[in-house]
Amino acid sequence: MTTLNVQIWGHPKCSDTRKAERFFKERGVKFQPIDLTRKGPSAGELQSVAARVGGLAALVDKEGARYLAKGLKYAEPAGERLERLLLDDPLLLRTPIVRNGKEATLGFRPEVWAAWVAQAKGA
Repeated sequence: MTTLNVQIWGHPKCSDTRKAERFFKERGVKFQPIDLTRKGPSAGELQSVAARVGGLAALVDKEGARYLAKGLKYAEPAGERLERLLLDDPLLLRTPIVRNGKEATLGFRPEVWAAWVAQAKGA
């Protein structure tokens, strides 16, 4: 039986973040909540998650008010500039970001999380 090492990055006002937390609570899985309004990912964490979810561009909440307010809809930052923006302002990230060891998901993905839980229980 393997153990889960779950981290949930999000913010209190995000309904999908709250649903992710509830998903793990209901299954008795302990997790580490990380409030993006207080602390963002490190550069290494950001790169690790990006590698699992389709790159840095996939991490950006392009529908969010913050993205639009900063004028990024028209600038379309990429590469190092995009990484710097996400490190400096983690509220530009899509949420929740759920990590289990080296695995990661973006958004509400209960089917993936259920597989993690089943695998941990040896099912």
